[in-house]
Amino acid sequence: MVRIGLIKERKLHPDNRVALTPEQCLQIQSQYDVKIVVETSNVRCFNDEEYRIVGVEVSDDMSSCDVLLGIKEVPVEHLIFGKTYFFFSHTKKKQPYNKALMHALIKKNIRMIDYECLMHADEQRILGFGLYAGIVGAHNGLLAYGKKFDLYHLPEAYVIKNYETLIHSYDHIKLPNIKIAMTGSGKVAAGILDIMTRLDVESVEPADYLTHQYDYPVYTHLKGNELYERKDNGLFHRDDFHAHPEAYKCLFSSYVNQTDILMNGIYWDHNIARLFEKEDVHRKDWRISVIADISCDIEGGVPITLQTTTIKSPFYGLDRKSLQITEPLQNTHDIIDMMAVDNLPNELPRDASDYFGQHFEKYILNEFLSGKSNMIERATICENGKLTKEYEYLADYAY
Repeated sequence: MVRIGLIKERKLHPDNRVALTPEQCLQIQSQYDVKIVVETSNVRCFNDEEYRIVGVEVSDDMSSCDVLLGIKEVPVEHLIFGKTYFFFSHTKKKQPYNKALMHALIKKNIRMIDYECLMHADEQRILGFGLYAGIVGAHNGLLAYGKKFDLYHLPEAYVIKNYETLIHSYDHIKLPNIKIAMTGSGKVAAGILDIMTRLDVESVEPADYLTHQYDYPVYTHLKGNELYERKDNGLFHRDDFHAHPEAYKCLFSSYVNQTDILMNGIYWDHNIARLFEKEDVHRKDWRISVIADISCDIEGGVPITLQTTTIKSPFYGLDRKSLQITEPLQNTHDIIDMMAVDNLPNELPRDASDYFGQHFEKYILNEFLSGKSNMIERATICENGKLTKEYEYLADYAY
């Protein structure tokens, strides 16, 4: 029997999500030769008693477990020697702030399987919270616009804490004739699109978005050739873009005079052109009043994302003239309201956890229990006190 432990989140500020819900634990224990132990926690979105009720053991001692499932990075002092861990380690890009963690994983002989590295054969990620990041990010962007201009009122998602209740809050909301530009693809974009559908925001093609005005709310979805083109020939090829992003320019500048709200969910790194540059906000035809930067890269794809924000204080204002941070939600186009919460799924933690756990059980658990899985091997950063072959490029970071 494999003993799986759900560990308490200890990274500051503690995350309230969990890899498996009580019902999922019950299901797994009934179908597999698995025993689940939940570490006692006062921050988890499902409390200890909810696990006990369905017959899952709750304990403050995880040493008997073979496998430990977390969400965020485990503090070095709490890593247990010789165990197998699953969590988001944020080490595969040599993140400086986790170098000590990487050292400890090696030193403590830990088998580290990173959720971020669990992929299908075509390198599509399997696990993540992007869907709920998109849902909450889109909601927050619309919430900010309504508050800023006193046009409608949406509740804070973190107060509701429940997706079903959140979408029912839209039942009597009629949005004004705003124009929304959204960027990105994958799960984040799926979350944004869900909110657009729930609030009856109509989809329009980019060409029409640029040339038409509407008497109802609309959005356009910018990705691929609608957002980027090669600098030398004006064409877009997806594989070429991924291989040589520095050869492409961004086309978003055409949309800033037609957009009221920007919802950014695009993957970005330093080789990819930004959506716009800081000085563009000085343009006389700049129209964007609210930016929900769901990707939340500081001075990244959205260069005026100058800081992260918190769930309880999700917005800051940016003065278009001075580029200085100021009070948010002022009824003026001279100030852009920025939403840059970097842990958006924590606003709907039970729904996000349930979604994550479904995918873990469906795609990962059997692979792991089989004892031989290429998928698991590709996601294993280190084991037996050394880096695996896939991650030997981390040597100067790990040892």
